[in-house]
Amino acid sequence: MRLTAVLRVREFRGLWLAELLSVGGDQLARVAVAVLVYRQTGSATWTTLSYAMTFLPNLLGSVFLASLADRFRRRELIVATDLCRALLAAVMAVPGLPLPVLGVLVALLSFAGGPFKAAQLSLMYQVLGQHYVQGLSIRTISTQLAQLVGFAAGGAVLTIVSPYAVLAFNAATFVMAAVMVWLTVNSRPGTDRTRSTTGVARMIWRDPVLRSLIVLAWMVGLFVVPEGLAAPYADELMAGVAAVGFLMAADPAGSIIGAWLSGRMTEQARERMLVPFAILAGVPLILCFLQPGVLISVVLWGISGVASTAYLIETQAAFVKRVPEYCRGTAVGLGSAGVQASQGVAIALGGVVADAVSPSTAVALAGLSGAGFAALVGVSWLRARQR
Repeated sequence: MRLTAVLRVREFRGLWLAELLSVGGDQLARVAVAVLVYRQTGSATWTTLSYAMTFLPNLLGSVFLASLADRFRRRELIVATDLCRALLAAVMAVPGLPLPVLGVLVALLSFAGGPFKAAQLSLMYQVLGQHYVQGLSIRTISTQLAQLVGFAAGGAVLTIVSPYAVLAFNAATFVMAAVMVWLTVNSRPGTDRTRSTTGVARMIWRDPVLRSLIVLAWMVGLFVVPEGLAAPYADELMAGVAAVGFLMAADPAGSIIGAWLSGRMTEQARERMLVPFAILAGVPLILCFLQPGVLISVVLWGISGVASTAYLIETQAAFVKRVPEYCRGTAVGLGSAGVQASQGVAIALGGVVADAVSPSTAVALAGLSGAGFAALVGVSWLRARQR
C-alpha cells in the first residue's frame, strides 16, 4: 500500500483528521497559556513551568490510565477523553481565572492525553493492521507540520485576538474531534482478558524482543538533546537569534523526511535498517564537537532527525505488532510514557553537561551515547529475534 493510500481508509482518516485538529488547537493554546502567565507574573521561570505542565502530567496519565484502552471500547474512550478535555479547555478560557487554578486545569488537560493516546494508537492498529507503519508515517508527518504551523501562527494570532479566545477555540477543536471520531470510526468491544499495568510491564521485561524494542524507543530522548540546547549552542557559535530558530526546526524537518522515507520502505527493508538507522541518528551529532558552524549543524541535526524518526516508527510498529491484543493499550501507553520521559530527562541532563563543559560537547556526547547504546541494544534485539 502506498503511503497516502491509508487516507482512503475511512476510519483511519477520521482518527487522523481528529488528532490533527486537536494538535493544532493545542499548539495555539500552549502559546496562549505562556503569554497569559508571563503577562500576570513577568517571570520566565513560571512561564517555562506552565509550558512544561502541558507535557509532564501526560506521563502520569499514560502510566496510570493506559489500561482503560483495554478495558473499555476504544472509540468511546477517545470520545470521552476529548469531551473531558473540551470541558477543561472551556473553563481555562474564562477571563480572570487565578493562575493556580489555570495551572491545575493545564495539568488535568495533559493528564487526559495519556489514555487518549493509548486508545488511539491501539485502535489505529486494529483499523490498519499490516499497514500500521504507513499510518504512523502519515501521522508523524502531519503532527510535526501542525506543531510547526501552530507555534509559528500562535504569536501572530495573539496579536489579533486575546489568549482567552484562543483557549476557547482549543475547546471547540476537542468537541469537533470527538464528533468526527464518533461519526467515522466503528465501535469495537473491549477485551474480556485484561492485565494490570505492572503485569504488562513484567510481560514486556521478560520478553527479550519487546524489552529491546522498548529500550530502543526510549533511547530517542538522546537524539532530541540538541533541540533543547539550540540557544546556548548558537551562542557558542557566536550566531544570532535567528540561528536558534533554524537549529530548532532542523529535527522536526528531518522527522518529516524520516517519516516519509519509512512509509515508502518495505517491511523487510525497515527491519534490516532499524539498527543502522538507530546508530546513524547519533553519528551526525558526534561531529558537532568540531563546532562546524550553523549551516552544517542544521544539516547534521536534520540527518539525525531523519534517522531517529525512521527507526522509531519501525520500533513502535514492531512493538505494537508483537504485543497481545488484550493488553495492547496498556503496553502502548507505557511505551509512550517512556518516550516522553526519556526526552525530558535527556534534555535536562544535556543542560547540566553543557554547563559543565560546553553545548557542542554535550550534543556530541548525546550522539555518542545514543549510537553506542543503539549498537548494544540492537545486537540484543537481533539475537532475540533470531531465537
